Amino acid sequence: MAKNKPEGYLSAKESRRISKENRRITNQYEKERKRKKVPESEYMTTMHDPNNAVEFDNLHTYFFTDAGTVKSVDGVTFEVPIGKTVGVVGESGCGKSVTSLSLMQLIQRPQGQIVEGEIRLNIGDNKAYNIAKTPNEKMMNLRGNYVSMIFQEPMTSLNPVFRIGEQLEEVIALHAGEGKDKEAFKQRTIELLKMVGIANSEGVYKMYPHELSGGMRQRVMIAMALACSPKIIIADEPTTALDVTIQAQILDLLRNLKNKINSSIMLITHDLGVIAEMADYVVVMYAGRVVEKGTVRDIFTNPSHPYTIGLMASKPVVGKQVDRLYSIPGKVPNPVNMPNYCYYKDRCEMCVEGCSGAYPEEISLSDTHKVSCYRFYEGKGEK
Repeated sequence: MAKNKPEGYLSAKESRRISKENRRITNQYEKERKRKKVPESEYMTTMHDPNNAVEFDNLHTYFFTDAGTVKSVDGVTFEVPIGKTVGVVGESGCGKSVTSLSLMQLIQRPQGQIVEGEIRLNIGDNKAYNIAKTPNEKMMNLRGNYVSMIFQEPMTSLNPVFRIGEQLEEVIALHAGEGKDKEAFKQRTIELLKMVGIANSEGVYKMYPHELSGGMRQRVMIAMALACSPKIIIADEPTTALDVTIQAQILDLLRNLKNKINSSIMLITHDLGVIAEMADYVVVMYAGRVVEKGTVRDIFTNPSHPYTIGLMASKPVVGKQVDRLYSIPGKVPNPVNMPNYCYYKDRCEMCVEGCSGAYPEEISLSDTHKVSCYRFYEGKGEK
């Protein structure tokens, strides 16, 4: 780094060197990914636990930028059990959405790459795909049929120049349209719109996205995600752009539809209230890593990681009057230059002597509750 320059400064020469190195690395990954006729043995696997719909195992997803390598997801491990809802919570930039996009293989390439780890997707009959190694042509069959996504902002996810019916029919035709005619597509589309609580389904079928409210557009996005009855639904902050009343309706709808088609939900959100209401299990992420995970009861009755405790303290509580809500001090470390100790140490108000060491390993507080924190190293949990 140049002398007397602000932190993060890169000279033109250094930037060119990083760009050249990044092209070399990403070209290797792209060459591997673009191979034809990849043998099944490379991407077919078995689940560690057949009761899980998805297993993330030591997942690393990096972005190779001109400023350096951003480790957006840096060793994430957790499971989504069949028929359950797993809430993934954390502040902006902690890797929640990148984890879900890795499962969908929708990471922006060539800059974004899964560099290590496995994502095992259970397709039944004791078979599973390792999504990290699955070729594109196979992945196109898995998206929609086995795993689908409800995106954060419905207005940017729906095409403004096509009618609602056309956009839903395209999904059905692509994934489950073999042997069906246009009338069958229309019937299935209207059935889906009714399923998500749209009373005027015939009218909405002919409308454009701009003619619908935010809540109605989000219902259309949910209908699109459920078109082929997927095994797992990724809901990426599905209530962010909606008012509180509509949020409650959308959450009730998701809960009921999950039970109706026996799917699992991976719910990504900032809102701890949504997590408490919707989720069976909670995964707390910070700076690309899982810092705590457990059942909803574990996390809400016994939050153990200082970051989780800070998140709990920063939310308003009904019936409790405070002059000022708690705010976690400090800021997230630079993602291009992460420290070699606990990523939360510089913001932590509960540090102990061991915090100066390497990144803490995961500790089991109970069969379901795990945390990565030095405060629990001295005989209070098992490594």
